[in-house]
Amino acid sequence: MNRIDWTGTQPEKASRQGIWGWMFFDWAAQPFFTVVTTFIFGPYFVSRLTTDSVHAQAMWSNMATISSIIIAVLSPILGSIADQSGARKPWIGFFAVIKIASLFGLWFAAPGSPLIYPMVFMILASIAAEFSIVFNDSMMPHLVSKDEVGKLSNTAWGLGYLGGMVVLIAVVALLAGNLEDGKTILGFEPLFGLDPHTGEDARITGPISAVWYLIFIMPMFLFTPDIKRGLPFAAAVRSGLAEVRGTLGELKHRRGILRFLIARMVYQDGVNGLLILGGAFAAGMFGWATIEIGIYGIILNVVAIFGCIVAGRIDKRVGSKATIIVSLVLLLAATAGIVSTGPGYTFFGLVNLPSTDSGGLFGTAAEKAYIGYGLLIGLAFGPVQASSRSYLARSVSLSEAGRYFGVYALSGRATSFMATLSFSLITYASGSARLGMATLVVFLAGGLALLIPTPYPADKA
Repeated sequence: MNRIDWTGTQPEKASRQGIWGWMFFDWAAQPFFTVVTTFIFGPYFVSRLTTDSVHAQAMWSNMATISSIIIAVLSPILGSIADQSGARKPWIGFFAVIKIASLFGLWFAAPGSPLIYPMVFMILASIAAEFSIVFNDSMMPHLVSKDEVGKLSNTAWGLGYLGGMVVLIAVVALLAGNLEDGKTILGFEPLFGLDPHTGEDARITGPISAVWYLIFIMPMFLFTPDIKRGLPFAAAVRSGLAEVRGTLGELKHRRGILRFLIARMVYQDGVNGLLILGGAFAAGMFGWATIEIGIYGIILNVVAIFGCIVAGRIDKRVGSKATIIVSLVLLLAATAGIVSTGPGYTFFGLVNLPSTDSGGLFGTAAEKAYIGYGLLIGLAFGPVQASSRSYLARSVSLSEAGRYFGVYALSGRATSFMATLSFSLITYASGSARLGMATLVVFLAGGLALLIPTPYPADKA
């Protein structure tokens, strides 16, 4: 068995500024996922960009599927090339250019315009974002000792949620206008004279995320130490491609890492399903509009920041595996709670709730119960992903971090469509979105069952 080697290519201990520069990558990257993919531009693409919402939903799903396939296929290759070429920053810079240009292109997605252009821009932005994460993640083991990677990973993840929340609050409070009177939730005209009727309040999230990303990845480029250069580019590509096959074959002999990657692949499908479908499920059940969904997202991000801070300390004290297990148990409880809640009841009707609407946001008792279950999701979905990252970082050597984080990205994407596909198939077959949501329990529970017997660190005999 290969054991962890925390020497060799490790640079001198990163300075405080270098560590903060690395963590600010998550702060810079998260708004794209928060305001573009999940809460603002995504719903706009599906519901307002065209009158044929069914076609728009299919196009959005196709966008996610195409992106996932490309990311799954190329991530291990790029990770291996990173190990051979050494330096990660040039790759991050290359993909930053693609991501920023694509996000600016979303501004032109006006109602009635062809769907294909924003779809292509989203595919390019999603691919560039995920590839950048592969290279950024593979830098983490080089910055701190193995005892500190869990705290570092969770802190950075929490910082990312804070960045996403700041941008989401700014969009909801200052830029998003009501379609009836054009005013923001605070009661004044949207900044920059944005017109909600032409979708400018949603389209602006692309350029905002681009500028935010450009500004806040600079500390990483300026202060975070990079790995020394290795092979020239062409030689690194040839060597990296040859190494991919070896890495996949190597997993047969590193059963702990293989088991962890499979477990993570399964439970990450469930986590992704909760993030993608949770708001839409609530919107269908309670009739939530953009403002309610946006505030729901803000609540989840606030709790997620707290969850990551606490989980960072837990991870350092008891390890990444225990942190993931606790997080999955919370997510299972939250999913069961969501599935069991409807207008006037929760716990599958065992607990009746007042059906009267008190007015205002989340006016019914069932909505408040749903928010309560959402708090559990907020507490857990950051730590389960951040500690998964540190679990792998503790299980591989520095010299192989790039290629294994590439395979890690593959494990997060290879079956990423399964949870949403299961939701769709069960919902269509049964006519019940509630039963569709219940399929997420299978992924979360299955991943947990696979993880429990996995050694920690994963390369331990």
